Amino acid sequence: MNTTRQQKIERLIQKELSTMFQQDTSHTHGLLVTVSKVRISPDFSIADVYLSVFPSDKAAETVQSANNNVKTIRYDFGQIVRHQLRIIPDFRFHIDDSLDYLEHIDQLLKK
Repeated sequence: MNTTRQQKIERLIQKELSTMFQQDTSHTHGLLVTVSKVRISPDFSIADVYLSVFPSDKAAETVQSANNNVKTIRYDFGQIVRHQLRIIPDFRFHIDDSLDYLEHIDQLLKK
């Protein structure tokens, strides 16, 4: 059960990381990265960030790249929210495959 403070920080992280990924992927044509969900630990030290990537065949590569560059992403994020957050959490990026799952269910129902 998330507290109100956790929910506010999760929304802030989602908004700012979405903006950062949007700016970074504007140079690569045909790649869309969306921050679909953020879950933060109760002590605000670790944030699990779920990325939805289109096209989905590049999802693993994109998430791996984000996990490899987590220090740079955390630093850039910290520069943006330095006056809003006391603790900048460590990010762990994961693939959000809920859209692929919904598409698979839809295909099964059409049969």
